[in-house]
Amino acid sequence: MSLSEQTKALTEKFISGLSQDEQTTVQGAFEEILQADFGMKALSVGDKAADFNLPNAKGGQTSLADLLDEGPVVLNFYRGGWCPYCNLEFKALCDAVPHIKQLGGSLVGISPELPDNSMQTAELLKLNFDVLSDVGNVVSRDYGILMNVPASMRPLYLKWGLDVPAVNGDDSWELPIPATYVIGRDGIITFAYINKNYTERCEPAEIITALEKMSVVA
Repeated sequence: MSLSEQTKALTEKFISGLSQDEQTTVQGAFEEILQADFGMKALSVGDKAADFNLPNAKGGQTSLADLLDEGPVVLNFYRGGWCPYCNLEFKALCDAVPHIKQLGGSLVGISPELPDNSMQTAELLKLNFDVLSDVGNVVSRDYGILMNVPASMRPLYLKWGLDVPAVNGDDSWELPIPATYVIGRDGIITFAYINKNYTERCEPAEIITALEKMSVVA
């Protein structure tokens, strides 16, 4: 199954398990997100990628500049290890890492989770790429992909055990829009996938295609 098929199946299963009141709340919150202006000013193809220096799950620091010294970079902004859609995406990305490396690229994930929680995510899911902690969503804000969990959804999140403020170390309920960027060694974004519909994710094949095009140009 493609990643999109997997996420669609997950959504159908999730919705079918909700009460009618919960379905109404989720649908209303989802419409609120889609109608909001989140991501309208997001960095996109042709823009200079915003540099960063963030804690990684290994206890060190990782900067975009250092990554670009080694080759093109794939940035994956994800909501958190608690998000089932992110976990499906992680599996697909892990499978794509060898091909990404073969094309000279590297992959890093970025979320607002505290470093210890990012480390737990990496270990639990046995990720074969680095995940970085953007505490306070500073980098997400720089990339223009910040959004808020609708107030109507927050009690449900907590009911489901998804304590976003605790995981992120603040009470903002801010999350990045799931986004994937491919950045050339010159720091220019060559591919961008930004989608407020957090149940949909970039297919790894699109990332590979973007990297292959860069290889041809090079």
